[in-house]
Amino acid sequence: MTQKTHALLEILQVQPVMPVVAVESAADGVKLARALAEGGLPAIEVTLRTPAALDAIRAISAEVPEAICGAGTILTPRQFDEAVEAGSRFIVSPGTTHEVLDAAKSSDVPLLPGAATPSELMAMIEEGYEILKFFPAEQLGGIPYLKSLAPVFPKIRFCPTGGVSPSNVGDYLALPNVICVGGSWVAPKDMVSAGRFDTITQLAREAAALRVR
Repeated sequence: MTQKTHALLEILQVQPVMPVVAVESAADGVKLARALAEGGLPAIEVTLRTPAALDAIRAISAEVPEAICGAGTILTPRQFDEAVEAGSRFIVSPGTTHEVLDAAKSSDVPLLPGAATPSELMAMIEEGYEILKFFPAEQLGGIPYLKSLAPVFPKIRFCPTGGVSPSNVGDYLALPNVICVGGSWVAPKDMVSAGRFDTITQLAREAAALRVR
């Protein structure tokens, strides 16, 4: 296991659910990170889907020391570098390209790359990756698909994201090749915009109480 793989493993094993969030302002990002960390979900993936994402990552990294802030929806080497410069502790990509892998090789910040097909998994193994994002999980076959991959790729562990919800999260976490899941239900956009951070903390507590079996 490489040093970066070990660092990523330590982050993903902190909690069973990784909040995947999109924020409209740095201030919202700070409040959200504090609420989630208070509820037991310190690791958070801020997706680069809004103009405020990098500013939010920068603010969270500076103002919320109890949080482990990562960047998601990284599609290019430039985004990778910008996210690292903003203070991201880990990087998440929905898929994988040679260019993003090259950016990761020259950085100390660990990458959680996305892969789904057997060919993609074999390519990731050749690159030295054992922990992968599986996105969009439900649309790609969900729990039955991951079950079918487990005996063929016994060393690979996944963070499924996309369609994971309170109704199926327990079944995902019961899979032997799932290390944690990514979910947006712990930080709904309407609650963030309404400032209902106490409710988000409660949702985080409920998610943090789940267990990977």
